Amino acid sequence: MTNNNSMTPDRLSDLVTRAIKTGADQADAVYFEGKSTAVSWRLGKLEDMERSENSDLGLRVIIGKKQAIVSSSDMAEKTLDELVERAIDMAKNTPEDPYCGLADRKLLALGSLPDLDLCDEYELDEESLKNIAAEAEAHALDKKGITNSEGANTSVSKGNITLANSDGFVGHYSSSNFGCSISVIAGEGTGMERDYAWSSRRHFEDMDSPYKIAEEAVERTLSKLNPRKAKSCEIPVVYDPRVSRSLIGHLASAVNGVAIARGTSFLLEMMEKQIFPENINIIDHPHILRGPSSRPFDGEGVKNMPLDIIRNGMLKNWILDSSSARQLDLTSNGRASRGTSSPPSPSTSNLYLEAGSVSVKDLISDIKQGFYVTEMIGSSVNGITGDYSRGASGFWIENGELSYPVNEITVAGNLKDMFMNMTAADDLDIKYGTDAPTVRIDKMMLAGS
Repeated sequence: MTNNNSMTPDRLSDLVTRAIKTGADQADAVYFEGKSTAVSWRLGKLEDMERSENSDLGLRVIIGKKQAIVSSSDMAEKTLDELVERAIDMAKNTPEDPYCGLADRKLLALGSLPDLDLCDEYELDEESLKNIAAEAEAHALDKKGITNSEGANTSVSKGNITLANSDGFVGHYSSSNFGCSISVIAGEGTGMERDYAWSSRRHFEDMDSPYKIAEEAVERTLSKLNPRKAKSCEIPVVYDPRVSRSLIGHLASAVNGVAIARGTSFLLEMMEKQIFPENINIIDHPHILRGPSSRPFDGEGVKNMPLDIIRNGMLKNWILDSSSARQLDLTSNGRASRGTSSPPSPSTSNLYLEAGSVSVKDLISDIKQGFYVTEMIGSSVNGITGDYSRGASGFWIENGELSYPVNEITVAGNLKDMFMNMTAADDLDIKYGTDAPTVRIDKMMLAGS
């Protein structure tokens, strides 16, 4: 996917060289190029179709301990010359940042890059996208109890990412994504409930069928009808994979190098200490084949490898880019993320809680009274103290079984306690980029009626 406005790896490398010749001590540039088509289908009719093509370039120049970043969507040579000059002028007039700079050259992925199979050349035309969406909605509306549809959506996108810096790194990879989702409504009047299902994969052949997506949306929606209230109590809480991933997201925020450098994390003093049970492992793995957030190098061109965040329940690593690593007197572990208008910052790739050895059925089998969370509303999570309080809905657990839907309640606790009382089921699916199986947490406060 190239055009006259594209930046080839050679052109991007030349731009970096131009910045050095113009007065930069160091420089890097990143280029994103993509195209996408999306279809919205509702009640048997095409509702919307969107097509987009975009390209965006970001250039960073560093002079001493000063840096500036400029971006452009115009790749004409005259524009690039102006871009370099503007970046140099800006860098000369910005405050110093003692931690800025390119990554250590010894850390760069200068050899061959891993092939992660992130791009599927399969083409879906607009008619095919409409047919997939129409099939998903038709399956759902055909089910007894479904009274309306909020629509089905299908999409396909493909893109290229190129990064170059003045230490000789030039990296490039392509990616694709295919998606389908549907949201439906059951019930009437004030008794209406809605839910959804979706599938998103790098390769079209890995996607769930429209029928399977529709079946999941229907089952989830019908199961929410006639919800009850619950009384305030202290009980075990079980998180569905849709929401258990949010707990791993809170962990990721707490171990992000920026939060640690600023001293704003409730895990600040917990490195090499037990914060989960011994059978819990949490890994950030950028090289999963066809993974939703896989990448062959990080946003600074650093070689990235699987990284244990939690191993046998112990905290083993922060999420670090070069800047945060310098602040902590550590070394980047290849977790930089990069846009075109801001400097690199630490970010996870495919972050997941490893599957446990117990089935979901066995996980809840001994719970006499408990709560199974399927949806969370709002958020009150204090990153400094770990205090946790979120609105939720789901199902009441009675004698080891899901018995009836429950809504308008709040689950609360402290993340340190929640982590230490976590048990993982065996149903992990790497789907979102931050993932977890069904998890159980004992002794959480539930605030209800």
